[in-house]
Amino acid sequence: MVNIGADIAKFLMSNSMQSTASTQSQVLETVQKKTSPSPHHLTSESMKNPVLWISGSFLVAFVAMAISDGNLLSSWVNNGFSFSAGYFGAFWQILLLANFIIGLGLAIGKTGLVRLGKMSQPEIDTFKWLSIILCTLLAGGGVFWAAAEPIAHYVSPPPLYGSAKPHDAAINALSQSFMHWGFLAWAILGGLSSIVLMHLHYDKGLPLKPRTLLYPVLGNKAIHGWIGHSIDAASVIAVAAGTIGPIGFLGLQVSYALNSLFDIPDNFTTQALVIGLAILAYTLSALSGVNKGIQIISRYNIILSLALVIYVLIFGPTSFIFEGYSSGVATMLENFIPMALFRGDSDWLSWWTVFFWGWFIGYGPMMAIFIARISRGRTIRQLILSVSIAAPLITCFWFSIVGGSGLAFELSQPGLISEAFEGFNLPAVLLAITQELPYPILLSVLFLILTTTFIITTGDSMTYTISVVITGSCEPSASIRIFWGLMMGLVALALISMGSGGISALQSFIVITAVPVSFILLPCLWKAPMLANKMAREQGLK
Repeated sequence: MVNIGADIAKFLMSNSMQSTASTQSQVLETVQKKTSPSPHHLTSESMKNPVLWISGSFLVAFVAMAISDGNLLSSWVNNGFSFSAGYFGAFWQILLLANFIIGLGLAIGKTGLVRLGKMSQPEIDTFKWLSIILCTLLAGGGVFWAAAEPIAHYVSPPPLYGSAKPHDAAINALSQSFMHWGFLAWAILGGLSSIVLMHLHYDKGLPLKPRTLLYPVLGNKAIHGWIGHSIDAASVIAVAAGTIGPIGFLGLQVSYALNSLFDIPDNFTTQALVIGLAILAYTLSALSGVNKGIQIISRYNIILSLALVIYVLIFGPTSFIFEGYSSGVATMLENFIPMALFRGDSDWLSWWTVFFWGWFIGYGPMMAIFIARISRGRTIRQLILSVSIAAPLITCFWFSIVGGSGLAFELSQPGLISEAFEGFNLPAVLLAITQELPYPILLSVLFLILTTTFIITTGDSMTYTISVVITGSCEPSASIRIFWGLMMGLVALALISMGSGGISALQSFIVITAVPVSFILLPCLWKAPMLANKMAREQGLK
């Protein structure tokens, strides 16, 4: 567990920041209040927190407007989406690319040996640590997009590649999917930002909140007052929007699959039951904390994933899976910079690359907090190479297993998968793939279980992380965890009750919320190297 008292006692102001003794006392007093062990005090202070009211009220207002005037909300969201994608898309592409390259530089150099979190050894063993990290991001796309995105790029080739022979088009489709879920996506979620947070929180005693990312730029203005509240609220809203979408889609996908497999009615009642069970599971897991429920679910999630990987490799299109992975990664690396900076088709970019970048940026500060919480004792090299290299390569292989199988079946029998995908039907694609393998019903059920546990993993980790931000404590009160667990699930229920338009509106809004969040992450590009070099000198590495 995090020893917050020790962190407070060792609080020191950064050498690069000038501050008076009275300001130091003010920061210490604030941190002490927010990390009080009294549950009653903690709950009372949390309920008065402006971040809770701003973010919670916003979600309630969003749902209220969706119900009262969905057309007007959709119009606003669509206009905001177009503006954000059009004016900030190129900035996001540069931001993600620079974030990845700078992180690699820190990992390769002497700064890679810097140990983070004021611990000499990792707090969590490597398998558990990687399991938690992998499950958290894969939850949003591990099953949903892994099946559908490759076939989508096969049916409508990305403009950078254009038309090609079927086999080449399949490799190109995998390559584009790898770009969206690979190095750049993972790096923005916990690379430079986690380094900044871990130093400022564990070494300097600043709160484990998004506002701390801007402390090196704004000083105490980022920690106190409306600026800090606004930074935290924007990050909470962005990550809540990014999590509510997959929760709602879980209900839609499982309900669709249960209808196809067992003739259970595909209606709101079934969808609500699925989401209700998911809410219960991830809220209970979040209540148990990082070292219990979140670890346990993540570990068994990885075990089930490995079992399915082995099964598909044995009974599926094995040769194409390996060829697709190796050739797809090679094609991605060969075209890495052109793909990362492609600006040739703004419409395509808005609905693919820029949308994904906005989604991942929205998760950025909160994922950085979560990774900082579970990565004490890791070196910068371990952190960067695991999050920015190993995890993306594992993700790409998972896409090759699921999406690559679909492409192989499509190549052998044109229309088999693409017809199921018609109308952007993500659940149908996954079922179409599993129907081509032995024991299709059992396999489909296992994939549904995996989908559910992936969402539970994201739900519990983001419930926990939002609660940390609201309370300022690494062990937030149960009432706050329950509130956010229920809030995200209930918003998802309200939106799917309107039909797919509600979830679509919220997912488009993810891109809008990424605009302010991207400026929260921007200073990490130069502040992370400065702090890494400072820590290297302090630890005698330079």
